[in-house]
Amino acid sequence: MDVCLIDGTYELFRHFFAVPSLKDAKGREIGAVRGVVNSVRGMIDHGTTHLGVATDRVIESFRNDLYPGYKTGEGIPAELYSQFPILEDALEAMGVVVWPMVEFEADDALASAAVKAAQDPQVDRILICTPDKDLSQCVSDTRIVQVHRRTQVILDEAAVVAKFGVSPKSIPDYLAVVGDSADGFPGVPGWGKKAAASTLSVYPHLEDIPKDSREWVSSIRNAQSLALSYARDAANGRPGFQHRRGPSLGWPTARL
Repeated sequence: MDVCLIDGTYELFRHFFAVPSLKDAKGREIGAVRGVVNSVRGMIDHGTTHLGVATDRVIESFRNDLYPGYKTGEGIPAELYSQFPILEDALEAMGVVVWPMVEFEADDALASAAVKAAQDPQVDRILICTPDKDLSQCVSDTRIVQVHRRTQVILDEAAVVAKFGVSPKSIPDYLAVVGDSADGFPGVPGWGKKAAASTLSVYPHLEDIPKDSREWVSSIRNAQSLALSYARDAANGRPGFQHRRGPSLGWPTARL
């Protein structure tokens, strides 16, 4: 069987900016909720039997304590924010397992569920349904894959390497130096995608990189300037993007 893990936060945002406004009998905005519910119902109608949806009930998480520039809920339209609990209730009423995250993020729930599902021998494949680059770190061979539902692109391990130039295990390190504007993380000055890929393809994790640039392999260009820039940034203590698998999550079997 296949297990589908859905980024409910991404889906709600996407539908909020893509579908017309709609009010329920109480006057509440539910246009995006209807869009997400119909989308999930469509998956079930087309044969999906096991799925779970993770949402960010609170946008802030423990990462805001680690890095003050991390993303917050500031600027999110009230009409969008108010739809999170409505969506969670609607999905649960359908029998879908929902993880509304508070201290952790929806990404952490998806990562945890993917690892949990992979431990079950009955599961053939886990599909993490989100375009979020962070979740590429969870991809494993062809068993745990990332699905961009809007474009129908599926990323297995080989596709992650082709896209980023590094293996899934290096994605947290890659994003730590390249940065990710969606999360409010600027990355390390001077480290572009090519520099990150060429370096992390040799040294998979940042702690593996020699502090002395003279010890770097000769194939990495501008090693001295990259090493200096990284050393300066590391002194600031900015964290990378590795998703914790700490939340105690139930195994995402849809109760249908």
